[in-house]
Amino acid sequence: MVAGALIVAGLAVVLLLRANLAGQAGLQAEVAAREVAAQLAAGTSYDRLELPDAEEHPVQVIDSRGRVRAAGDDLRAVHAATPDGDDDDERDIGHATGTATVDDGTGDYRFAYLRVSTPGGETVTVRAGAGLSTSREAVGTVARAMLFGLPALLAVVAAVTWLVTRRALRPVEAIRAEMAAITSSGDLARRVPEPGSRDEVADLAATTNATLATLEESVARQRGFVADASHELRSPIASLRTQLEVATAHPELLDLPGLTDDVVRLQHLAADLLLLARLDAGDRPSPAESGRPVELADLVREEAARRATVTAEVTAEPRTPGPRGRVGRVLGNLLDNAERHAAGVVLLTLTERDGRAVLRVEDDGPGVPAADRERIFERFVRLDDARARDEGGAGLGLAIARDLVRAQGGTLAVGEAPEGGALFEVRLPLFD
Repeated sequence: MVAGALIVAGLAVVLLLRANLAGQAGLQAEVAAREVAAQLAAGTSYDRLELPDAEEHPVQVIDSRGRVRAAGDDLRAVHAATPDGDDDDERDIGHATGTATVDDGTGDYRFAYLRVSTPGGETVTVRAGAGLSTSREAVGTVARAMLFGLPALLAVVAAVTWLVTRRALRPVEAIRAEMAAITSSGDLARRVPEPGSRDEVADLAATTNATLATLEESVARQRGFVADASHELRSPIASLRTQLEVATAHPELLDLPGLTDDVVRLQHLAADLLLLARLDAGDRPSPAESGRPVELADLVREEAARRATVTAEVTAEPRTPGPRGRVGRVLGNLLDNAERHAAGVVLLTLTERDGRAVLRVEDDGPGVPAADRERIFERFVRLDDARARDEGGAGLGLAIARDLVRAQGGTLAVGEAPEGGALFEVRLPLFD
């Protein structure tokens, strides 16, 4: 691209220079012609005309029959094309390029043609020239200088471009090499080097490190999830095995209700783990599911009717995008948690505030300490492990509820209820 630009610029310079010098030669020829024409108009006879040096400005005075009435000294012949002026206007001046022979030498000239009338009523044409050899030599010199100078300039540009590009891409190569090392080693704790420059490469390195940090956190969370899931699954499976072994040895001691409870617990745990895995994989409601609104008031009334300890207060009729099953799962998990810890009262309210549907679940239990209000949304976290395990809880209900709410574009937070218990508040977007 630089070579093409230099070639175009060089040609433009040469052509403009040649045109400019040719124009100057034409102007000099015109000045010479006007000086001679002024003498003729003043009545000077042909033999008394003061003509310029023929080598610099060859001049001829030609009558209407084409006869040369006066010419510069040593001017032998003139060969020029027809001028490009208007022959019908004696004030018009024409120009043409041709050759002139002075003494024994022939050269190229730019001629000016000017018609003038003498006091005697005769109309003649003054043809005066200006040499083109100097201008052509200047154009040739410039062309030769560019012929040798432009390749040298191109080489300098290429070298500078290569050096600058290498220097600019050196941090990129360092980032690539470190990423390759991280990929081969599997060590997500490593980070790519961040250059000190404040440019796009530095932004790339910072973004890459942020991505690696998120990936490391995700992998650590996934590993912890697998370890916790294995631990939680081991208990019901071990219980089932023990009961089956006892039943095999002593059929009369078979506890079918206990086996059924363990199977149900194991089934619920497996379903919760599968749902969390799908949410971690980015599972989101389909457009068809999101396109169907959920009547929150109906859902609240249905849940309250199925639970004897829950009191519902509905002050609005908001709708939120579906699917209905996920919204119902959030509400069910929160109510299960409230009933597990409440002393006897669970209050469920539905309102609409600031363009969002607001669900509040309150209980009169011991509440959640301020230091644990974020930790309870982590997976397999139980503030009262013994009671939660006895009642079948695995510490996944609140984690699932928050993940489902976030997938819906909402928020879930916990605070303190007026009765001193826990207050869970869900804010969901309204259906358009």
